[in-house]
Amino acid sequence: MTHRLQSAAIIAAVVLVDHATKLYIRASISPWDMIPVIPGFFNIVHTENSGAAFGVFAEAAGAWRSVLLIGVSITVMAIVGYLLFRAPRPADTTLMRIGFALVFGGALGNLWDRLFRGTVTDFLQFFFGSYEFPSFNAADSAITIGAALLLIDLWRARGAGESPIASQKR
Repeated sequence: MTHRLQSAAIIAAVVLVDHATKLYIRASISPWDMIPVIPGFFNIVHTENSGAAFGVFAEAAGAWRSVLLIGVSITVMAIVGYLLFRAPRPADTTLMRIGFALVFGGALGNLWDRLFRGTVTDFLQFFFGSYEFPSFNAADSAITIGAALLLIDLWRARGAGESPIASQKR
């Protein structure tokens, strides 16, 4: 299987899982309802986020917010798509391609909601002590995991933590 086909399969899987989980939440849980899974640590909730990550821009004017968030999503997807589907280079790694595919798939999943629903459905809620982490969804998880894989790949490419300046002095 070519790297492009593998990337497309990862993107499709992320979008499918994201869409299916959001459909299930919207059909099964009333907005703002909460189902404790691990009391005091993890809940399933149903929230509709009109803003960006963590509710940023949720209070901004509707038309301005939509144009900004959709524009940023499309720009990020264009850049990531180019990096993902360009001709392979020797420096490209499997970890990098998986990371980019996860980021692209997550961005596409949330963009789909934003375009066709006007909001993004979030449903995973975690607490760490008294801190409540903002609710998120499967697409957000894919973006986060993809970004972490890209950072790991970058770290590995830099000689397992050695700074580029130190390696040039040798």
